[in-house]
Amino acid sequence: MNPCFPLLHRQPERAAQPNGASHFIIRAAHQNDVTSLTEILADSFHPRSGIWALAYPLFRLGIYEDLRNRLRLIPPNYICLAAVASGSTNQGRGEDSSPSPKAQERQGTNADSVVGTVEMGLRPCSWQPWSSQYPYISNLAVHRSCRRRGVAQQLLLRCERTALEWGFCDLYLHVLENNHQARQLYLKAGYHLHHSDPRWSDWLLGRPRRLFLHKHLPCGS
Repeated sequence: MNPCFPLLHRQPERAAQPNGASHFIIRAAHQNDVTSLTEILADSFHPRSGIWALAYPLFRLGIYEDLRNRLRLIPPNYICLAAVASGSTNQGRGEDSSPSPKAQERQGTNADSVVGTVEMGLRPCSWQPWSSQYPYISNLAVHRSCRRRGVAQQLLLRCERTALEWGFCDLYLHVLENNHQARQLYLKAGYHLHHSDPRWSDWLLGRPRRLFLHKHLPCGS
């Protein structure tokens, strides 16, 4: 069954859904999600065609081990989120309620229901001497059957709320110059170019530049 059919459940925090988006639950990822998250990340960032198909198992294993260790250790000021598509016991009743904590826990153990992920942590700041760290978003990925349904936007919104809870008013991330679909997503979400990363190794190997994007969040007074 395609997990991206429209659902009745909203996020527990009842965040506004993008127009036309299905309803998903955004929650903290845990060890039971590692295999599903690995498949989503590997499929999103590493091609399986041509010569790269030979290296795909190694890429996948590296992602799995790195993610497993991060979720086991949970570094300070770090989050890994999972977007979960789940059925509803209220389906057909016209009810619009969030599942109970026990129900959310049961849904979280169903690896097949995980359809997207994102990570965010703090990085040292090199361009502002008065600011030692900044929140950095990475590994935003959505299962290919669930793309263009608002999953990525919901994951980004949760990162923004978390950054504000941590006391930061600015968010940063990288995107490849030739990833036009991702660039459109971030532009629509309010991110703008901060600078491009000039790396001689990329130029010599003919690889696309990495663009460093920034979004200023509306902080309270």
